[in-house]
Amino acid sequence: MTSKLDQLKQFTTVVADTGDFDAIARLKPVDATTNPSLLLKAAALPRHQALLKQALSAGQGDLGLACDHFAVTVGQEILQLIPGRISTEVDARLSFDTQATLRRAERLIELYEQAGVSRDRVLIKVASTWEGIRAAEQLERAGIQCNLTLLFSFAQAQACADAGVFLISPFVGRIYDWYKMAEGRDYIGAEDPGVQSVTRIYNYYKANNYATVVMGASFRNLGQIEQLAGCDRLTISPDLLQQLSDDQGALTRKLAPGAAGEACQSLDESQFRWALNEDAMATEKLAEGIRLFARDQEKLEKLLADRA
Repeated sequence: MTSKLDQLKQFTTVVADTGDFDAIARLKPVDATTNPSLLLKAAALPRHQALLKQALSAGQGDLGLACDHFAVTVGQEILQLIPGRISTEVDARLSFDTQATLRRAERLIELYEQAGVSRDRVLIKVASTWEGIRAAEQLERAGIQCNLTLLFSFAQAQACADAGVFLISPFVGRIYDWYKMAEGRDYIGAEDPGVQSVTRIYNYYKANNYATVVMGASFRNLGQIEQLAGCDRLTISPDLLQQLSDDQGALTRKLAPGAAGEACQSLDESQFRWALNEDAMATEKLAEGIRLFARDQEKLEKLLADRA
């Protein structure tokens, strides 16, 4: 019997949710994703100290630019280990500013291209706010493909598909966390609210022929991953990837095109904001996620400032 990881790779593209070069080299995912939290962890590793120094020099006193240089340098190193694409995130503090998000995304792509990395190997990560989705819509038209992150609600998924974004990252584990705390109970298997959210989005996209890729993210346990086997992509931490690699049990495909999905419905801005407002979990987790990424961005900037 092959490992569950090998079985999963037969019908789902496996993505590493890490900036750990050693883990990526060992587990051989197709793609990889980073975010401010993962970059902050990467910055603390001894092997990345030279990269930090290079980023600080390239930033020329601009800490935001230095952070972008560090993110791109880490991404460039990861791309040497994978055949696919790296997702690199725009500063979360720009999540409610469409034009600033556009400018930062364009700068990231420019830095990659200056380093010899073509844009077809990069996904720009943007928070799934209304402003972020509008920025992604314009970036996609300009040939810069996007990964819409911090996605917790069906309304966010609807708006992303209508905007023609390349990929979305619904956060399974954080949805699970909210309901576990709110309801005072655990969830397993198909009853997991995070699993149910991604399943609903996947079926909606396939039923309505949306090309947007669904990539489940933020997993807490193997059960969540197993319930979403067959999803277009899954981005998984090194610890859980290793557990899948060590497990020789059988893995059954759960998601596949052809299942019943809801009818297509487009949302204007007021409908989007109202639907998001009515979803307490999504409203709280989106705001919390932006705050947490912003704090880690600030910590990375402080780390660079202290070195300067």
